[in-house]
Parts: sequence; C-alpha cells; structure tokens
Amino acid sequence: MLNNRVVITGMGAITPVGIGVHSYWENLIKGHSGIAPITRFDAGEAPVKIAGEVKNFTPADFMTKKLAGQTDIFAQFALVAAAEAIKNSKLNVAPERIGIVLGTALSGISTSTDAQDQLTNTGGYRVSPRVVPNILGNIAAAHIGIVNDLRGPSLTVTTACSSGADAIGIASMMLKMGQADAVVAVGAEAPICRLMIGSLAASRALTQNNEEPEKASRPFDFKRDGFVMGEGGGALVLETLDSAQKRDADILAELLGYGNSSDAYHITAPHPKGRGEITCMEKALAQAGLSPSQVEHINAHGTSTSKGDRVETQSLKIIFGQDAKNIPVSATKSATGHMMGAGGVTELIACIQVIREGMLPPTLNYEVPDPHCDLDYVPNQARRANISIAMSNCFGFGGQNASLIVGKYK
Repeated sequence: MLNNRVVITGMGAITPVGIGVHSYWENLIKGHSGIAPITRFDAGEAPVKIAGEVKNFTPADFMTKKLAGQTDIFAQFALVAAAEAIKNSKLNVAPERIGIVLGTALSGISTSTDAQDQLTNTGGYRVSPRVVPNILGNIAAAHIGIVNDLRGPSLTVTTACSSGADAIGIASMMLKMGQADAVVAVGAEAPICRLMIGSLAASRALTQNNEEPEKASRPFDFKRDGFVMGEGGGALVLETLDSAQKRDADILAELLGYGNSSDAYHITAPHPKGRGEITCMEKALAQAGLSPSQVEHINAHGTSTSKGDRVETQSLKIIFGQDAKNIPVSATKSATGHMMGAGGVTELIACIQVIREGMLPPTLNYEVPDPHCDLDYVPNQARRANISIAMSNCFGFGGQNASLIVGKYK
C-alpha cells in the first residue's frame, strides 16, 4: 500500500535578497532588504520607481547562452531554482516517475510587453518567432523537463499570488495519487515592467514611497500604504516517503497539510470577514490532522496593503483564538517585495528553514503599531525559537487562497 506521507528533499531559491537558498535565508535573518530603485527599465516618469529585483543575475552563469537567449526571464528564474532543488535533493528517481508542477501568475508578461512595444514602434508585424513560446506559462515547466530529462506528469497552475503554493499542493496530490514518486514544484515570476507598474499604481495597490525603498514594504505597520512588486523563483523537490527512504535521501521536512479555497466575493479585495482565508486554513489543518494550538509559526501573506493585512490578522485570530497573540508571525515580503507566483514557494522555504535552523525571520519596518494588527509580527529583528510546525499563507486576486503546513520530519 502506498505510504501517504509527502516529504521535501530539495530546495532552490532565486530572490531579491539572494540567489540560492543559503544566501536567501542568511539575508532574511540579517534583516536585509532587496527593495531598490528599478533598473529593468527607465522608471523616471513612472509613479512607482522601486521594486524587489533579483540582483546580479546573469542567465548565462546558470545555463547555456543559447537557452538564455531563448527564454523569458521568468522561465530563467524557474530553471535556476529547479536546478538548485534537484541538485540539493540528489534526485535519482526514474525519469518517468518524476513530475513537474509550476505556478506562475503572469508567465511571460515581459516578453509580451516588449513585443508589443516593437510592433507599435515599427508599425509592422515583424517579431521573433520565440515570442509565443516565451509567453506561454507551461513552457517554463517544459524547459525544466527538457534540461533535466523529467518525463513524468507536467502541469502549470495560475492562481494569481497563490500559484506557487498551489503548485506545491497539487504536487502533493499527484504523489498521493501514485502518479509520480517525486515532483519538482516550482513558482516563478518576472512581473517588473511598465504595464504592471502602471496598472497596479492606477489601482493604488502599490506603495509610492520612492524616496525610501528599503522602508517601503511594511506589512502590518500603521503607515503601510501598498505593496512592492518583487520577482524571482523558488523550487522544492517533493517525494513520497517511500521513495525518499528507498534512496536514503536527506529529508528536510514533511508537508503535513494543504488547503485551497475561494472567497467568491470580489476580484481584487479580500472578503471583509476573511471567510475564504479562514476556510483555507481550516482545510490545511484538517488535512494535517492538527489542532490550531499545534502550529508554532506562521509566514503571513502580509503584503503591506491596508485592507489585506487587517483581514489576515482578523482571520488568524478567528482560527487560532487566544493563542493567536502567542504565535510568531513573519512577513518576509517586507524584505523581498511581493514575488507573486514565486512567493508561495520561497515563503514555504523560509518556514522549512525556521524549523531546521531555529531562527524566525523578522518583519521589517514594523515601527508604528496598528490597533487592528496586534499580533507578534517578529518586528525588525530575527529571533531564536524552537519550531516544529509552521504554516504559510498565500492569498491572491480573485479570492484565491492557499495554506500550507510543514513540520519537522519524524
């Protein structure tokens, strides 16, 4: 009979605060911010001039020049994160039994906008034949499969800012159904372009604190005024416990629970009473077979928007009751910005590292308490803690909600 336990044997990350899991984690703990003036394009006339860009990223350092020239930057982030996770896992499962699930909200939006600019500026129809493949979200998973000879099931999921977390959840389903022995779950996003800046600024979702980039993302702080866009990639190798034990893999953590729900309320705003968020966390706890009191740490969605942070705090209080104020809550988007589809994976990596390293990453820029946001947000300084079980939340446009729970492997 198939063992229903799902474990994590590899991790990879490429983020605004560091490339590689070690660099990402070290800089989170040190309280470094990855938010700075935009360099991807000339943002001189833009209302928002800051973002969480991946620094010092040269694609040819990680892949062939030919592949780098044929891929959108979001796919490059996916490839780099997946390569680290696979190497970290020492994955040697039969190729037909290794699947891929990739989550992305916007896939090749940079390629789309660049191609449209070219057409508009030339007045013609001549663009690269690679435009269409680079736009498609599933092509990033295809590249991962081709480069690593992974021949199992391959899926791409797009559930806005929950995409990465849902990729992990779907990967676990795939394993429990016996469709694969190992799955590379990836989240990747490269949304920093004029179109996204313009649209999100017009909707007043982004902070316009251009003068102090490092202080611009301030989840749960009274002076928060919008999120900061980020980019990057994250990857996990998930395996059935049977598979990991057979090959004597180093098990980093166990995936205990996954919950998904819809607000069924509004395209961009969370339900004012957090009903979808509450349902989502309840489902994750039920699948894990845990009571709320057993969760010892939470990596919050915590984007730094006025309404979103308030509703998430309210939802946590309903789920965890009187224990809510005793659970340390980190909002790592304060350091990385909102990595959208990639954040669900990199933030779960942070939870795994909390369990393994015994340190809680800080919520940066929490300076002025908000009476509506009154939990323990691990303000500004990392903190030592002995944590065995942690939850990560991701809530996206369209009322998409995903919660994941990881635990120390026993």
